[in-house]
Amino acid sequence: MLYYEYLSEELAGRMRREKAENSFDRLAFDENNVIRRNPDKDRANIIRTAFIRDCDKIIHCPFYNRYADKTQVFSFYKNDDITRRALHVQLVSRIARTIGKALNLNLDLIEAIALGHDIGHTPFGHAGEKILDELYYNRAGRHFSHNIHSVRVLDSIFPYNISLQTLNGIASHDGEIEKSEYRPQPLDDYNEFDRQIEECYLDKENVKRLVPSTLEGCVMRISDIIAYLGKDRQDAARAKIITEEEFEPGAIGSTNAEFINNLIVNIVENSYGKPFIKMDEIHFEALKKAKADNYRLIYNDERIKTAVNATVKPMMEKLYDRLLDDLKKGNTDSPVFIHHIKYVNKAHYERAVPYEQTPPDGIVVDYIAGMTDDYFVDLYAHLFKDDSIKIEYIGYFR
Repeated sequence: MLYYEYLSEELAGRMRREKAENSFDRLAFDENNVIRRNPDKDRANIIRTAFIRDCDKIIHCPFYNRYADKTQVFSFYKNDDITRRALHVQLVSRIARTIGKALNLNLDLIEAIALGHDIGHTPFGHAGEKILDELYYNRAGRHFSHNIHSVRVLDSIFPYNISLQTLNGIASHDGEIEKSEYRPQPLDDYNEFDRQIEECYLDKENVKRLVPSTLEGCVMRISDIIAYLGKDRQDAARAKIITEEEFEPGAIGSTNAEFINNLIVNIVENSYGKPFIKMDEIHFEALKKAKADNYRLIYNDERIKTAVNATVKPMMEKLYDRLLDDLKKGNTDSPVFIHHIKYVNKAHYERAVPYEQTPPDGIVVDYIAGMTDDYFVDLYAHLFKDDSIKIEYIGYFR
């Protein structure tokens, strides 16, 4: 029996009344206070407001297309019903906008953060991210985090003049860190933001300390968790890793639909008209348990770990070293020059420093992180034609 919660009649009535009277609390971020690196460009107008401009820039970023062929959780499956990162981004945006509309927040800011939050993600999901982080740190003493790299894509690789509010929401979106209450922490200038980002390259623990500066960023952060919590269970069942019946039902239900509905309802019930985003203790504990169950039954499954470590890890290490060597030798016939540096430079944006002057390890990391799963596999086969490492895909009829 499915279990769906509903807003209390008291709050539902208050929301209807305040919307009709236009008397609700103004807690949304005011677009008149938007901050950009270059305030003389990308000024809002009556059609394209500040955060609509951010949305447009992100969705037309050359790397945005690549969401469609990047792993969300399950690599090595030829199955159109298993979620790819593109769908995850849409789900996060939809959930966050639902909450944001109920709370009278800035929906364009929410959408901009959602559209860009994973644009810096590696191929092969969090497993690929972990491998690239280890390689980058061992070779250059710097860490890789997908949310920090998403900022790099939209602020450095393609210097789009994205707003500070959107970039901060992207940097601090980490859906691996759940809280019962999210309170925004004001951020007023790029100097502090740039300092925070640099600290994340030097110590990965600093990523966990990033806090959204707006309520919209807080909504996006919890929506990231809601979006994957039940969907990953559906995908695990489709991949025959588990059956959905193996999960114990909790206070928020056991299915994707129940999770989404019940957490949204509880967040709105506890956050409406307040300067924070909150769940009650019962729902928060149920969310934590559901997430822990996902780790136990899905993410830590030895079959998934073994497949990645036996293939992607050695492949990425060899690719990294080969591309780095090509850069240092100035081998302009290498794909890192033809497919990456030239591609990036086709976007004629003003840069304080030419992209080619990026440290070689940074260019290699940019290139690998920007790859889709299929491109990674094809590039490896192109560069290492006689190599014995092969990824075996699970097809539709196996």
